[in-house]
Amino acid sequence: MSLMDNKCINTLRVLGAEIINKANSGHPGIVLGAAPIAHTLFTRHMNINSSDEKWLNRDRFVLSAGHGSILLYMLLHLSGYNITMDDLKNFRQKGSLTPGHPEYGHTPGIEITTGPLGQGLATSVGMAISESYLGARFNKYDLSVVNHYTYVLCGDGDLQEGVAMEAMSLAGHLGLGKLIVLYDSNDIQLDGEVSLANSENTKMKVEAMGWHYVRVEDGTDCDAIDNAIIEAKNNDSKPSLIEIKTVIGYGAPNSGESSVHGKPMPKEDVLALRNFLNYNEPEFDIPDAVKSFYEENVINRGYQCNSNWNEVVSQYAKKYPVEFAELSKFMYDDFKLDDLSNMPSYPVGSSESTRKVMGKILDWLGTKLPNIMGGSADLTASTMVKGADGNYGPANPLGRNIKFGVREHAMAAITNGITLHGGLRGFCAGFFVFSDYLKPAVRAAAIMKIPSLFFFSHDTVCVGEDGPTHQPVEHLTMFRSMPNTNLFRPADATEMTQAMLCAFDKNTYPTVIVSSRQNLTNLEYTSKEGVAKGGYIAYSAKNPEYCLVTCGSELPICIDVAKKLEVEGINVSVVSMPSMFLFEKQSEEYKNSVLPKHLKKMAVEMGSTMPWYRYASFVHGIDEFGASMPIKHIHETYGFTVDNIYNEFKENFKL
Repeated sequence: MSLMDNKCINTLRVLGAEIINKANSGHPGIVLGAAPIAHTLFTRHMNINSSDEKWLNRDRFVLSAGHGSILLYMLLHLSGYNITMDDLKNFRQKGSLTPGHPEYGHTPGIEITTGPLGQGLATSVGMAISESYLGARFNKYDLSVVNHYTYVLCGDGDLQEGVAMEAMSLAGHLGLGKLIVLYDSNDIQLDGEVSLANSENTKMKVEAMGWHYVRVEDGTDCDAIDNAIIEAKNNDSKPSLIEIKTVIGYGAPNSGESSVHGKPMPKEDVLALRNFLNYNEPEFDIPDAVKSFYEENVINRGYQCNSNWNEVVSQYAKKYPVEFAELSKFMYDDFKLDDLSNMPSYPVGSSESTRKVMGKILDWLGTKLPNIMGGSADLTASTMVKGADGNYGPANPLGRNIKFGVREHAMAAITNGITLHGGLRGFCAGFFVFSDYLKPAVRAAAIMKIPSLFFFSHDTVCVGEDGPTHQPVEHLTMFRSMPNTNLFRPADATEMTQAMLCAFDKNTYPTVIVSSRQNLTNLEYTSKEGVAKGGYIAYSAKNPEYCLVTCGSELPICIDVAKKLEVEGINVSVVSMPSMFLFEKQSEEYKNSVLPKHLKKMAVEMGSTMPWYRYASFVHGIDEFGASMPIKHIHETYGFTVDNIYNEFKENFKL
């Protein structure tokens, strides 16, 4: 390791500690301990270009241990990204470009929002899948246009999260050889020694999952870290985990202790750190030699790699014009659904479960959109959701159906990674009740404003005999309450078709679509245009005084109730609201036209009543867990019959 490497690393350590102190908030332990790992990776391996941040063939770096964000911000600053010293000094402050954890779309150079441990590592698997698929699709024997690595820096906590283990298991099974995880193994976590909570053999564990394992005994030795990364790159048939033994808070008086993990160091400790490292530069100052080293070894190298790639792409365009035109569409998401003439259609009166409609529409979309990729959590036969072109894997790298297995949380995180990588759009599916397992990844997609797609079947207690463990009740409310998340619950084939088309728009939010297990009649009252607006009047008597608001399989029940009341001279409109999210985006004029303020309103849905009080004074729903019984008894048991809703409506409004 050179003296220059040592100077750069010590600059990162001291500057990081001082920035955290200035913020009076942050995690110095990982900065001091893992600085040699990050420095070695960036200066000897990472191919990135700050002047072309979205360069397709750049290496991806995921800081799964997102609490170490200031280390990443300093590296990006030195690597030429538009992060100034003032931005660094404004760490964790209001309106800062350098928030407490890395935020995708907020700070230049950040590939993914991280912080919830394990999430970054799991998402990186999706990035590696995208690289692998795009390379298999577009690379030629003489010209390689997609050929890069996905690097992850994780800690002990990441590897204790179930989502990371799920994802690593799948990554090993799929042989994702360009995924390299750098494990900052310091044997300490927030509550004390790792040994208090964990005693497994990491090497045996990851090798059993199909990973290549490398160990670096001295985490301060850049050359050893470099050699380990080179070894990992040479083992391209398996993902690699490099366990690097480090000392948390290296150089601090309390190094090696949990107390250095997550709070600023006292000023006297920072002074002791400076003395230990023999570091005498002014506070908040980066020596010119360090800047020059990064300019030469990160900025200039990355720029040259990008330039070389541009030349390769230029040759590729001349030699393979058809493939280049297709590659351009993938890079810029330039696929359009202009011709819907042969899309599956369903006549009024036909009967089909919306899960089957969803599956058939997705199959059709797969023929029109070659950039979509995903699958189900061992439930394809039930969700009807699968990708095209066979199962993705070493034997078929061009398959677009991912056999996720029973790994719901990793499945959703991987879906985010596929989408984040660029070039592909990820989707996944499962039973709606098991969205509990993957909700954090949907939330991450919403925070990142990415259009990941989450499809669920078995949307209500109409699951039937499987009982309360499989019958969703509160789940619709969960996703409706999540900011920047669009949930559709279509009522029939017409609504489902439009919901699927809306989902595949270029959105800045994830979309959740839930479908029925049971057959539903395709109604004459449903409207594709109305679905695109989130809510619309599906049926109305003349000059209504009342309104029933509903969605999904309850829509035909409410229409029949309205017709029954109309015979008695009670005029009721029925509003179908498959997406509260989209409805709230409409103008006040439109919303008032659908739900006039003077109407007396009652909402009906087979789920938690909570969200419907936004629109109605009375709600008939389900605020208890379900029960095992054949579906023929469900509607009567929970009061979702025409007669019961009719009677409750009249009772509520004293009619």
